Amino acid sequence: MKTEPNLRKRVKTWIILFIIGLVLSGITAFPIETELGWLAGHSSLFPQFIRDWLSGVYLAVKNTHHAYPYLAYGTDWLAFAHLVIALVFVGPLINPVKNIWVIQFGMIACVMVFPLAFIAGPIRGIPVYWRCIDCCFGIFGIIPLYIVYLDIKKLEAIATK
Repeated sequence: MKTEPNLRKRVKTWIILFIIGLVLSGITAFPIETELGWLAGHSSLFPQFIRDWLSGVYLAVKNTHHAYPYLAYGTDWLAFAHLVIALVFVGPLINPVKNIWVIQFGMIACVMVFPLAFIAGPIRGIPVYWRCIDCCFGIFGIIPLYIVYLDIKKLEAIATK
């Protein structure tokens, strides 16, 4: 059985990694046109069906941003939401047992990626392979959160002894 200090260190490490992931996801939503331009410029790295998709998305974003720059504000809010959600995870860093609900919330959000991708994706014309890529965020998010959840439960058991 792990000691309390080791459990706390492990919990903090996983939460910090999760926060970093959220922050990076958020920050990358700000320069979406630039990133898509880079990907389109390096499209030879991808199979043809992904090249076609990336090229279409890039042109749509570029043309929309230039014709209607205020629509980019939507991706700014997406980025902001990631940063705010990352901030919420500071609570479990400070007091993991008291703030286990944040970890549970995060796991629920990770599971909710799947219905969003497979309900809204077809409505918005998102290809299946791209929806599967989107679902990776849910998978790669829930794994560390579940590890943290189990470790917090162990900390809770130690505290009640």
